[in-house]
Amino acid sequence: MSTTLLTDFSLEMTGKDVDDLRAAASVIPAGTRINVTFLGNEDLPMRLAAAKAVLEGGFTPVPHISARRLHDQAELEAYLGALRDAGASGSVFAVGGDPATPEGPYADSESVIRTGLLSRYGVRHVSIAGYPEGHPDIPDDVLWAALRGKAAALKEQGLEGTIITQFSFDEEPVLAWIERVRAEGIDLPIRIGVPGPAGVKRLIGFARRFGIGANAMIVKKYGFSLTNLIGTAGPDKLIGALAAGYDPARHGRVHLHFYTFGGLTATSEWIRDFRAQ
Repeated sequence: MSTTLLTDFSLEMTGKDVDDLRAAASVIPAGTRINVTFLGNEDLPMRLAAAKAVLEGGFTPVPHISARRLHDQAELEAYLGALRDAGASGSVFAVGGDPATPEGPYADSESVIRTGLLSRYGVRHVSIAGYPEGHPDIPDDVLWAALRGKAAALKEQGLEGTIITQFSFDEEPVLAWIERVRAEGIDLPIRIGVPGPAGVKRLIGFARRFGIGANAMIVKKYGFSLTNLIGTAGPDKLIGALAAGYDPARHGRVHLHFYTFGGLTATSEWIRDFRAQ
């Protein structure tokens, strides 16, 4: 199946996925944007090595900056400086991060953007997070205010931007959310987060962890059963439904972002085969 949503997809990897990236490189289109996570069990050398591996593979690294994990401005500048020196600072993904209490002065990604430091270290494009199905710990009105604030901050800083959404199993709330984004006057490109092929139990576990709808009706629509957690599932039905409901006039510029829960190689091969249908 061919869909415009897949003409410029992006992928995600952790600092531990460098070998998997190299194994998958031959089936990933040149220049593909590959996000590099900023997890609590990773350190600067690991994140930097992953970003360099993305560059060496002929792809575009999009390192995450987890605001609430940063201890101080010096740590932010050390990270940005290392990325700049590696030639990997052009695009970043500014996110709030998981810690319930910020570990330093940055409570959210907007506060990082508004430091003015990003462009000083060569950042030209900043991705920000969107939550079509909400966030388990943040009220919807706060999420919308944050999205408006982040979009405004990017404009004020003269930075290009993209919204990357949390993954979902259901196209309806995603497409409705995108229409609301446009109604809010936010015209940034949007990358819809979809889970790559992975074990059913693993997918549901991630969904519950992130507060994603995983009730019986939704998962049946997606293509697997809560009563049968054996085997793997891919986003075939979801992508088909998104493509069928996508209207550029209403939804604007939209592409897909794959969360590679089942691995970069498995996801990249799945995308290749799906695009060839």
